[in-house]
Amino acid sequence: MTLRKIATLGLGVLLGTLLHAGAGFAATVTISCSATGHDLAMCTQGAEAWAKQTGNQVKVVSMPSTGQLALYQQLLSAGSSDIDVLQIDVVWPGILAQDLIDLSKYAGNKTAGDFPVYVKNATIGGRLVAMPWFADAGVMFYRKDLLEKYGVKVPDTWEALTAAAKKIQDAERAAGHAKMWGFVWQGRNYEGLTCDALEWVQSHNGGSIVDASGKVTIDNPGTVTALKMARGWVGTISPEGVLNYSEEEARGVFQSGDAVFMRNWPYAWSLANSNDSPVKGKVAIAVLPKGGEGGRHAAVLGGWQLAVSKYSKNADAAASLVMYLTSPAEQKRRAIEGGYASTIEALYKEQDVRDAIGPFADSLYDNLVNAVARPSAATKTRYNQVSTEFSGAVYAVLSGSTDAAVSVKNLDAKLRGLSRGGKW
Repeated sequence: MTLRKIATLGLGVLLGTLLHAGAGFAATVTISCSATGHDLAMCTQGAEAWAKQTGNQVKVVSMPSTGQLALYQQLLSAGSSDIDVLQIDVVWPGILAQDLIDLSKYAGNKTAGDFPVYVKNATIGGRLVAMPWFADAGVMFYRKDLLEKYGVKVPDTWEALTAAAKKIQDAERAAGHAKMWGFVWQGRNYEGLTCDALEWVQSHNGGSIVDASGKVTIDNPGTVTALKMARGWVGTISPEGVLNYSEEEARGVFQSGDAVFMRNWPYAWSLANSNDSPVKGKVAIAVLPKGGEGGRHAAVLGGWQLAVSKYSKNADAAASLVMYLTSPAEQKRRAIEGGYASTIEALYKEQDVRDAIGPFADSLYDNLVNAVARPSAATKTRYNQVSTEFSGAVYAVLSGSTDAAVSVKNLDAKLRGLSRGGKW
């Protein structure tokens, strides 16, 4: 199946062929790159630099913003060699692992400097099926001007956040800001809710839905406590409409100046501080709160990785491209020129990188150290089903249609049925 044929099926793939002058290249490698923001330009620049350095030829496939996983699955199930290097979401290694090569022999010790959680997430059945490329983790945004105005410390626990949000929200409303809310987050029933809720659960020591061995662990007191807590926010410090919020809806409220705290991804930083933002210069970032004094800070792992299709006719050259793009030098370039968060711990200590990432470099680093991977490695091809069941159960609690303990028990039974005795 060719990409031209796939495009005729309405999958909307845009092919961009980047040809290099001169002869003598060893191989032609095709890489898929996201078209979101300046992702495509940054990816293209890196790929072209590799081609120039190695004498190879590179082609770039610009991927659609949605439907990438389905497209990859179609290509791989057909044994297509049309794409050699795949840019994959952090939750896809387990889903696509059987069609990706083991990069261990190419990586050597190159993963030693990466945040361990990324390497673990990309290792399926003892095989390194992807290399970490750029990082992401859930963070807490807050209005530093309002916390200072009301003498409130940055909350370290969810209980403290709830109290601070209520105090400032009520005071601002009394002062005439009728639209002010204490806390906005992602409450729509989709993958974003899986991320938020897993952070609540993990912060209360409730586990990661399914543990590394494949055992379903969701039915525990920590999970119930976390969901009851979040249910208590709806209609008090969070609007009822939060149940329809994704990242952008939450950002819209916060950036308009109508919220004190926000859970989101680091991408919102530059937007909140853009020239036309009402909250420019008034925002700060901190680690997400703990679930009480006995809890832990927990941020769900996001980000993207690079993998090589096992159907590639140029696997060695493709792996070479992956190693180049994920190298410290290239990740540093991307951090400085594009503001991308590196997966390499040491880069967060370099001043030029810190200057590029901005004043949240330390908070982002702390969040990545405490990052929690969604259970995609353990659940493999059934991760999407697991995530859908989890977010649905959480949403039922948040919307008030089901008691937390009942919803968690029902979820546990469904996931055990999916797992076939832990055999995902």
